[in-house]
Amino acid sequence: MKYIPRLIFWETTKGCNLRCLHCRAIPEMMTSREDLSTEEGLGLIDQIVEFSNPILILSGGEPLFRKDIFDIAEYGIKRGLRLSLATNGTMIDKDMAKKIRDIGFARVSISFDGAKAETHDRFRSIPGSFKAAIEGIKNLIELGISAQINTTIAKHNYKELPEILDLALELGVDALHTFLLVPVGCGVDIAEDQMVSADEYEKILHWFYDQSKLHSIDLKATCAPHYFRVRAERILSEKKAGLKPTPFIPHGTQLKAGHVDKVTTPPHPPTSPQPSPRGRGREGQGERGHGLSAMTKGCLAGTGVCFVSHKGEVFPCGYLPAKAGDIRKERFQDIWNNSLVFKNLRNPDLLQGKCGVCEFKHICEGCRARAYSATGNYLSEEPFCAYEPSVPTQSMGTSNVGQGFSLAEVESAHTEAEGVMPELSLSWSQDAKDAVMKIPFFVRKKAVKSIEDYARGRNIAMINIEVVQEVRGLKGGERV
Repeated sequence: MKYIPRLIFWETTKGCNLRCLHCRAIPEMMTSREDLSTEEGLGLIDQIVEFSNPILILSGGEPLFRKDIFDIAEYGIKRGLRLSLATNGTMIDKDMAKKIRDIGFARVSISFDGAKAETHDRFRSIPGSFKAAIEGIKNLIELGISAQINTTIAKHNYKELPEILDLALELGVDALHTFLLVPVGCGVDIAEDQMVSADEYEKILHWFYDQSKLHSIDLKATCAPHYFRVRAERILSEKKAGLKPTPFIPHGTQLKAGHVDKVTTPPHPPTSPQPSPRGRGREGQGERGHGLSAMTKGCLAGTGVCFVSHKGEVFPCGYLPAKAGDIRKERFQDIWNNSLVFKNLRNPDLLQGKCGVCEFKHICEGCRARAYSATGNYLSEEPFCAYEPSVPTQSMGTSNVGQGFSLAEVESAHTEAEGVMPELSLSWSQDAKDAVMKIPFFVRKKAVKSIEDYARGRNIAMINIEVVQEVRGLKGGERV
């Protein structure tokens, strides 16, 4: 099975203007001398596009601290990558928002640690940071830039989640992503006081599922892989009760952001090598990327996601300090394909404790970073999961005694939730997307591929309803 990176997080610098209590990094006020140089950063982008087409998230610290951040972003976009910016938002005035728009970032995420200034500013350790972040996100939205709110859930703010969702809806952002606190970096010092209990987090995940069916906003639980188990349980329970489960991500959000069906599936047959602006080839570069809201399973560390530190070290994710390699010493593709850490994470059968015997492990896998933090072993069980699996026996087969769900049912529920909308690799008008959703789901992916192949062959940059109608007519399908 071939694994291709779908999201790559690059910690462009440790420099930051805030002092957040839970930060993954231990920030410095100014950029570090150890930060990858501009040349090294451009070289990293070249190495990424040699074999993959992921979304590249430029993070920090505060990435806007880097004077060359827009040069790096512009180069990445020219190489065909979709770029996102992960920032605290306090530096995004109207001029900065225009620069972000003009460069062409696909999305900007801004972190909020509460629904009100008192909560947020106390955790960020800088008075006025909440107000500045609000202004930043408004400046982005005013210019039509896709914006996202990130919230790290801990004891100080979990009761404000409904208000944070209301804030996201009021501001008009495209996404709200929640993160369960992972005790690394500065988070180690506050973990004992701030980590919500497994039982409380279970309640939060069920609330999140309920909200995902009510709002046309991308709601994504991140660093909470057991949400995929919660989702599957809820879908199967609803079916047994005679109810018709609604899609995990609301219809409208999927149309906006695109979707993928399997993280391990290569994007497309390789295209012909193209010259790099910096003299390197694009070997095996696929044309398709991955949707900004794409979700396939729980913990993607080392299977679809990885993290590059400010000094070039590669880790499975930004919260798991199990080093996989160093791009200053090895090529990125070699690290991705050959790292023992990554290989271990790609084998769910190596999981230990209750994760190892859980019937949901192939869609969840537990948070490997929290396992590492608790035990020093990233393959041990997820310490903040309330679920107790039933160990399969010969008489029980593959069913769970408590729930009565077979492994086949679990996989079916997971596939159903993930397979609503095929990923879109070209630009589509809204009416064209609406038309695709009228095509029967079992041929929808094939139809999308035919339409996009047709558009590429005729150098059509934007697929509109007329293109869809034309292709469907040529294929003998109903005009939609």
